[in-house]
Amino acid sequence: MPARADHPLRGIGLIVASTVFLACSDALAKYLSLTLPAIEIAWIRFLVFFIILIPMMARTSPNVFRSTRPGLQVWRGVGLVSSSLFFISGLRFLPIAEASATGFVAPLFVTALSIFFLSEKVGIRRWAATVVGLMGVLIVVRPGSSAFHPAAIFPIVSALGWASTLIMTRMISGKDRAITTMAYSAITGLCLLTALVPFVWVDPSWRDIFLAVCIGIASTAGQWIVVLAFRYADASVLAPFSYSQLVWVTILGFFMFGEVPDLWTVTGAAVIIGSGLYTAHRERIRRSQLLALPAELSPNA
Repeated sequence: MPARADHPLRGIGLIVASTVFLACSDALAKYLSLTLPAIEIAWIRFLVFFIILIPMMARTSPNVFRSTRPGLQVWRGVGLVSSSLFFISGLRFLPIAEASATGFVAPLFVTALSIFFLSEKVGIRRWAATVVGLMGVLIVVRPGSSAFHPAAIFPIVSALGWASTLIMTRMISGKDRAITTMAYSAITGLCLLTALVPFVWVDPSWRDIFLAVCIGIASTAGQWIVVLAFRYADASVLAPFSYSQLVWVTILGFFMFGEVPDLWTVTGAAVIIGSGLYTAHRERIRRSQLLALPAELSPNA
């Protein structure tokens, strides 16, 4: 059974590294979405994911799927594939910085989901931060205005799927090996997408296949590093540094697509990031209080 170590600096370094890989994966997915449907891109992504894992799974066979929480592992895979699928769908129609900023509402969904899955008590301050973050999303997508695009809903649904993935990752962290978590995610996603891809299949060119393979490699590396990061630091410590992904996608969006975020996107992203940082701050305070007091006196955050 792998032990969880407390090395926050190592966890922070890993989570920042993961954002570079994930940003590259998103930028390539947006480029590829011009020629292939989102389901097919996601399918190739998970196929590459699975192929990369085969040698690692072979070394640990037949115990690679031995899990203390197999149901949670499957649900983590469902959350991961839904997050990927909806986000790629949104990228086809939205600037990458806007889609990414909206997707960063995920930590706020984590606050709500933690009540049901982690039995956490969420106080008025964290709820207020969540409401402010959702207001930031409204600033970015501007519903009711001429700038609103219906595809803006996709990154929000993607964020909900990613929040579910984070919750499940936290619940199994330190209980299963990283290779077990990744194997379940790969198999679950590949099975779901294999059932869907025949309905939308478009014959890819060799260039499309090459780009899709690059997406799968970058995405797999990013997800693997995220799993490892959670072994060295709490989610509240890692959350602020995950926002560095916005920097990378903005840079890639400018050089690859000539996209420059407008004032509304920057303002909304700042509000979302601010609420996320405050939520992480309150989480750190809550954990320190829990360590200082008996369990029966656990305070609200």
